[in-house]
Amino acid sequence: RYVFLWHCPDGPGLSCPLLVDTSGAYFRRDGIAGNYLGGMSPPEEEEPDPSDLSVDHDFFQERIWPLLARRVPCFESLRVRGAWAGYYDYNTFDQNGVLGPHPRLENLFVAGGFSGHGLQHAPAAGRALAELVVRGRFESLDLQRLGWARVGAGEPLREGSV
Repeated sequence: RYVFLWHCPDGPGLSCPLLVDTSGAYFRRDGIAGNYLGGMSPPEEEEPDPSDLSVDHDFFQERIWPLLARRVPCFESLRVRGAWAGYYDYNTFDQNGVLGPHPRLENLFVAGGFSGHGLQHAPAAGRALAELVVRGRFESLDLQRLGWARVGAGEPLREGSV
């Protein structure tokens, strides 16, 4: 995946959350000086060669920038400052996290496999895992469907919007 960094002094303010456009383009602020970072996943048939971690800057210019400028008009004047490429790691079974006690190892609890959503899911996953450890059950949110049972049964949990 490519992540691009850009500067736009007139861009959205500090209260702007992570924004994911319906097109798949996303961005968030990066600090307080008018800097942003973002990107977009390519269509599956256009995935880059995983052995080549060079950045395709044309992908930003031709595919991402027009979408960003349509969503946030002041981004028409943004200036790219940098970029990097990296691997998008995820749970290959169903691309969802696994949360709960390990089925074979006593006293081992797991919260993993959330991939790029890990930071977004961390507060809820941490609370749920704490409830399991301390109280032996989920209390705030019932997250049993993220447990190991689906993996053992070979029943992936699919999400259409990921």
